[in-house]
Amino acid sequence: MNIIGKRYWFFGLSLAVIIPGLIALALGGLKPSIDFTGGTMLELQFASGTAPAADQVRTTLGSVTIAQTGRGLGDIQVQTSGTNGLILHLQQVDQTTITAILDALTKSFGATTLIMADNVGAAVGIEVAQRAAGAVALASLGIALYVWFAFRGLPHAFRYGLAAVTALVHDVLVLVGIEALLGLILGWEADALFLTAVLTVIGFSVHDTIVVFDRIRENQNKYRYSPFETVVNHSVVQTLDRSINTTLTVLFTLLALSLFGGVTTRHFVIILLVGMASGAYSSIFNAAAILVVWENREWETWFRKRKRSATV
Repeated sequence: MNIIGKRYWFFGLSLAVIIPGLIALALGGLKPSIDFTGGTMLELQFASGTAPAADQVRTTLGSVTIAQTGRGLGDIQVQTSGTNGLILHLQQVDQTTITAILDALTKSFGATTLIMADNVGAAVGIEVAQRAAGAVALASLGIALYVWFAFRGLPHAFRYGLAAVTALVHDVLVLVGIEALLGLILGWEADALFLTAVLTVIGFSVHDTIVVFDRIRENQNKYRYSPFETVVNHSVVQTLDRSINTTLTVLFTLLALSLFGGVTTRHFVIILLVGMASGAYSSIFNAAAILVVWENREWETWFRKRKRSATV
């Protein structure tokens, strides 16, 4: 199997997944939840057995005002939770206003039960967002330094660290892009569990990448006079079964959780499912291929026309 020889096909497939996500991100598809922006989240359950439509809820709550300011609730984001539940995201309100919301919904749609109410201040939301970005940056830096140190015995050991981080950036872009697409299509919001999924995928992806890199190190000592590209391809093929089997055991578990698990964790599980698949893909088809591109300095000929071979 000449996996490394088809590296640009795999790079192109990665771009085909990432670019639509970046477009959705530019269109505002990545919607931060109150964990990052601050506000109030209400989880409601309706005794009628069927939750009302989002437009009906917004119309009903249009007459409700915030007790402290006397102003309206403003933009209300509505998300379904099962067949008879809704999750409302709105600006931060007090207990008096929450009671007024429940009374208005009960009057229009029947008995309405408050399952959970969560208030997050704006200052707390900003701090969480800053720490989230810092956590991802710190994890990437730590991984780059660790991989560089672990492979310090090889020529150009720093390349292995940067290649691993590049694969991580690929996985993060895939996750952010998918989250943005789901935000545009389904109205999903990125919350603290989304950050947890991103950090989990980062660790999983690096774990798989290091296995491939370690096999490259072993084969470089064994096949010292073979071309670097041949050694890398042989190493990827040798670890292919192990990578696929490990990934499938995780994917099957996550798939079962997404189909039969609770609604409250489904968003997290689906993002984790996509991230695990992306992490396995980048470890097999991208990380090692980046080493070959770097070794051959292929960027010097990317935008040049190929010379035609002389005819005999």
